[in-house]
Amino acid sequence: MMVSAQELQFQWHQRGYSFSLWHDPPGQVWHDFVHPTDEVFMLLTGEITLTIHGQTLYPKPGEEIKIPANTPHTIRNIGLTENCWCFGYKH
Repeated sequence: MMVSAQELQFQWHQRGYSFSLWHDPPGQVWHDFVHPTDEVFMLLTGEITLTIHGQTLYPKPGEEIKIPANTPHTIRNIGLTENCWCFGYKH
């Protein structure tokens, strides 16, 4: 069973991460983002790819992915509908 966004926010804050909720339309691509701190990412609804370290992942809703600081990554909405995902940065 997947946790609610509110519960996930609480859990991430307990682990020292911020929390933001995001929605993307079909076809949206975020190319080669790099952040100076560790990041956690989780798809809540929809279909995406996450390319990191030259490997393309197809995360399922509820699967948490950790992205190390200073690591380029690309997110694509590959579905036919809007997606919803969340991310947080280490404090």
